[in-house]
Amino acid sequence: MSVSYVEREGASAQTLAFYDKAEDRFQALLNIFKVFGHQPEYGTVFTDLIMAILKDGEIDWLTKELLILKATQGNDCQYCVVQHERLCDMLGMPAEKVADLDGDKYKTSPHFTDGEKALLDLTVQIGKDANRVPKELWDRLHKHWSEPQIVDATFVITIYIAVSKFGDALGVELEPMFDGVKPVLTISH
Repeated sequence: MSVSYVEREGASAQTLAFYDKAEDRFQALLNIFKVFGHQPEYGTVFTDLIMAILKDGEIDWLTKELLILKATQGNDCQYCVVQHERLCDMLGMPAEKVADLDGDKYKTSPHFTDGEKALLDLTVQIGKDANRVPKELWDRLHKHWSEPQIVDATFVITIYIAVSKFGDALGVELEPMFDGVKPVLTISH
């Protein structure tokens, strides 16, 4: 860990307010939230943002989880991957589907629709070079998804790329409840 976690007993009233909201929603006060105890205004915004993302929106929550896993695996974020593999399990996503997100397996997997494959290709492309999404991919995206859905997906992808970079840069560690849990998806470090 590169920065300390602000624990409840050392937290300001503003920090406690977003801690309560996060803990109520996620049934635990996760370490990613505790680093924001140093910047409670950002913590409030972060908590609200994550809560807005992690629910059905223009695209359903399970589809968002596919994108989150693919985006955070692309950044080798073990913290994010373990957390979101657990969420996928809790939401009822088949383990085979999660496993087929690894590498390029999704491209030929029977567990994904053509629309999901297009979104996963978008996720990989944004991770490599967001400025060069090919026309062919835009055509596939528009075939399967509305523009509001594409905006929703792109926001989820880019926010979670940022979340994974933020958490890894600060050395956020998995909570003790995840001791010994190894991610299904390949993480390079």
